[in-house]
Amino acid sequence: MNHSPSTIPLTMQAVRLHGAGVENIQVDTLPVPEPNANQVLARVDAAGVCTSILKLVEQGSAHTFINGWDLVKHPVILGDEGCVTVVQAGKNVASRYPVGRRYATQPAVAHPPINHRERYRNGGQGMEKVAIGYTLPGHLAEYMLVTEEAIAAECLLPLPSDDIPFFAGALCEPFSCVISAQDRHIHIQQESPTAPRVPRLGLLRGGVTVIIGAGPMGRMHAAAALRFSPRHLIVMDILAERLGWIRENLSEKARSAGTELHTVLSAEGPDLIKKVSNGHGADDIIAAVGLRKVQQESQQWLAKGGVLNLFGGLKRGEHLIELDTLRVHYDEIRLCGSSGGSPADVAEALRMVAAGEFDPGKHLDMVGSLDQFAKALELIKTQTVEGKIVLYPQIRPTDLERVNAWTRRDEAGFIEARRKA
Repeated sequence: MNHSPSTIPLTMQAVRLHGAGVENIQVDTLPVPEPNANQVLARVDAAGVCTSILKLVEQGSAHTFINGWDLVKHPVILGDEGCVTVVQAGKNVASRYPVGRRYATQPAVAHPPINHRERYRNGGQGMEKVAIGYTLPGHLAEYMLVTEEAIAAECLLPLPSDDIPFFAGALCEPFSCVISAQDRHIHIQQESPTAPRVPRLGLLRGGVTVIIGAGPMGRMHAAAALRFSPRHLIVMDILAERLGWIRENLSEKARSAGTELHTVLSAEGPDLIKKVSNGHGADDIIAAVGLRKVQQESQQWLAKGGVLNLFGGLKRGEHLIELDTLRVHYDEIRLCGSSGGSPADVAEALRMVAAGEFDPGKHLDMVGSLDQFAKALELIKTQTVEGKIVLYPQIRPTDLERVNAWTRRDEAGFIEARRKA
């Protein structure tokens, strides 16, 4: 696809949330926004559909990143994953963001709100973060206004190579969440009994790593875990077909990393952990599913000094779990979590894609046009899609299509055949 921007139209299609509940999602026709001197207008080339949108739709104005914003009066454009091309830049930022350059985005904007502070609860007092696809314009539109908050937080990350396709740029955002989460693991190591303790970030090299859940994010976690060459990598799920994907796509990479890859149904997981660890337990566990039972029980599967990452968030009202303080005290286990990543994590994801260390095409399951958003969200909600879904806002209405090992060439042909007149 030609990356040079075409003439900017007067109107655009955008997926907006007009209140809590799926019935309040609409595809609206809106004026294409005009950037001020400190803003950027970008064409959205690809937009991912993320499970986090489900929480936003369910919670509406009560969501942390919405913080009281009245969605009925001020609907928001959804979409926190995307790849964009700059088509217009304000005079104060034009030198930093040249027209025609492509970017991946970091939607978690580590900056207080600048615009529309009056719309937030208590005027936005105490807010340290806003988000693209929440109160800042999102990617599920033909064009996206990149506001002062996102620019100040450096949330546009240039694609390092023209060979990186749009979908790969979009999927660097969820992969950046995985990179960020695994960096939250801290292991205290000593070279000898009298040597000083040294904290090391990341999964324990040569250890036992467990990924609970082989859905879209669990797959990415399993792929990323191999960076640390664990001795054993165990991936658990209740669905055998999901485990089949892990074996098919990660077995060779695991062998290259010197890692023994295990896939196991969840009910058999605890016994396998005991077996491969000689009864010690797992050094790293990532709960890539939002289930209280999993977060509760997996604490007992940790080895001494092990780390449990509560990656899958729980619903409000169902988010309290018990903590075995004896294990924390005597076995020095740690619990950690993360919500999103940083611009540096997106940059690292882009580097890995450019270097061939991460293949986003293996993690993509379906593609379609912007009008298919409601259907895509329903597939995610009912867990009837195995990988990620990417929508292309610049194509004419197109049903969702299943894909396998999607490539730059596949994407280019798909877009060219369906480009809007």
